[in-house]
Amino acid sequence: MPVSPRAGHPERPLDLVVGKVFRRLVPLFIVMLICNQLNRSNIGYAQVHLEADVGIGAAAYGLGAGLFFVAYALFELPSNMLLERYGPKVWLPRIMVSWGAVSAAMAFVTNETTFYILRFLLGVAEAGFFPAVIYFFSRWLPGSHRGRATALFVAGSSIAAAISGPVSGPLLAMDGIAGAAGWQWLFGLEGLLSIVVGLIAYRLLDSSIQDARWLRADEKRALAEEIEREDAARRAAAGTASVTVSRWRLLLSGQMLAFCGIYFAIQLSIYANTFWLPTIVRRIEGTDDITVGLLSSLPWICAVAAMYLAGRASDRTGRSKPLLVAALLVAAAGTYAAAVVSPAWALVALCVAAMGFKSASPLFWTIPQGSVHPLAAAAAVAVINSLGNLGGFVAPYGFGLVQEATGQVTYGLYALAACSVLGALLVLGVRGDRTVGGDAVASAPVPPGRPGAPPAGDRGASTPE
Repeated sequence: MPVSPRAGHPERPLDLVVGKVFRRLVPLFIVMLICNQLNRSNIGYAQVHLEADVGIGAAAYGLGAGLFFVAYALFELPSNMLLERYGPKVWLPRIMVSWGAVSAAMAFVTNETTFYILRFLLGVAEAGFFPAVIYFFSRWLPGSHRGRATALFVAGSSIAAAISGPVSGPLLAMDGIAGAAGWQWLFGLEGLLSIVVGLIAYRLLDSSIQDARWLRADEKRALAEEIEREDAARRAAAGTASVTVSRWRLLLSGQMLAFCGIYFAIQLSIYANTFWLPTIVRRIEGTDDITVGLLSSLPWICAVAAMYLAGRASDRTGRSKPLLVAALLVAAAGTYAAAVVSPAWALVALCVAAMGFKSASPLFWTIPQGSVHPLAAAAAVAVINSLGNLGGFVAPYGFGLVQEATGQVTYGLYALAACSVLGALLVLGVRGDRTVGGDAVASAPVPPGRPGAPPAGDRGASTPE
């Protein structure tokens, strides 16, 4: 009888089916997220060249980098509704092919206006990708595997950040080949990669379990019945089979506002570093495009290791709040240190900071998943992700204004450190920690991805008004 390597116990037939789904879908989504992160962040490596060739200054660069997130927030909810209409098999590859095409078109930027337009369109194209994948997991994986799948998926962003430097440096070094600038090769080839992966995703994805030809009839039945059993248990725990949830009511909830504030603080640090880390690294004497790319990958490599250790600690204890507070304080300390030390030591400090703010992201999502009412979970994920991602607008634009006004990013780093501390204080104020139901309960916490824990998204869980 097959034995589970994780638990050391014989696997149930359902475990074998779930393992089959896990191996087919999770690696695909990780690759898709890697492409996603490469296409939204590659302008960080092209910034110096865009300024030299096109005349896009620091403030214009920051505004263009941030406009992506304005579009992303505006179009995320409509994208989610279209996902339900057309199904994940069509909609997720559509998202990916669209963002690849727009990213490739960045190779033809000629001035600030075209830069702004294409960055906004990139946000429109990518809108809804993250919550769509979370929703997909909730329809294909039982709670016992969903948490691990989400953690591995989120780790893809750190993998992308770690490889983006080594990949971007050689692409920028193609300057002059076929009469194109290095930054044009960067945008064009990475955009083309996303298009190809999107087409592959269309071949591999299915909208529902029943559509999966690679599962036997008994496997489909066992998996669908388990997910329906969990759905029924959550509806029974809520005391009703259906509920209408107003997104405005969610927004006005103090708990939801706190969640949005925490995630906003996390995203500030992530995207300030995503878009400005290469600029900070360039302060180190003797660096060029290749070395900047290699050195810029170090904080993200450290972050991957930290995310893994934080996830294991969270699973062992079933408590995410203390770990999230610690991660945000580590991020604050590292960011503050980066502002006051030499450029070389600033890179070391940013490695520490990245270990904090990147670990904070997956730790954070376990808390609203476990403390938001299960029938409001889908709407909550969309609202938090939409508003929190606006940190991706504020961070690069704010840094651009600071650099243009002062000639350095030091004061921007001070502000980031302060926001991480405020985020830690907000975590202390929220109710619940990976618990079941609308409020924290006195019983032992239920980690996400275990039976009884609400999922990160539930079709039919809410009807937006």
